[in-house]
Amino acid sequence: MSLTAALFAAVLMQAAPDPAAAEVADVLDRLNAASSSADAQAYFGLFTPEARFVGTDASEHWTVDELRAYARAAFDSGRGWSYPATDRVITIADIDCRCIAWFEEKLTNANYGETRGSGVMRKTADGWKIEQYVLSFAVPNDRAEAVVAAVRNADAD
Repeated sequence: MSLTAALFAAVLMQAAPDPAAAEVADVLDRLNAASSSADAQAYFGLFTPEARFVGTDASEHWTVDELRAYARAAFDSGRGWSYPATDRVITIADIDCRCIAWFEEKLTNANYGETRGSGVMRKTADGWKIEQYVLSFAVPNDRAEAVVAAVRNADAD
């Protein structure tokens, strides 16, 4: 093989998407699709039984069962929520099993604008499952002081 062909092959190998990262991205896309269509079975099926969900409110640190109870009214009425990703970074742990991943994603929401999602996933016998998901607001640094003041004032009420 010529040097040019070898370099071209190396570039192609680097450009090829990581199959594990693609599988993780697919789970995250299915999570948004399930929540958007209020499909509780599909949505909660993407979490491990012992998963945690950390929401935007300080009180929202839930087990899957607690999150299911919170979401029941919305899902039962056919009202879900939509947070499609506009950008995403997925890292597969550099361990032999390639069975742990973490992710961060920029999301968009009709009510909240740009938000963030991050978390950890584990590859199980049933595929990649979410172990922890954290939803947060993206607060510009130059507005953080005002946001903190508003939260403190609300806490004082």
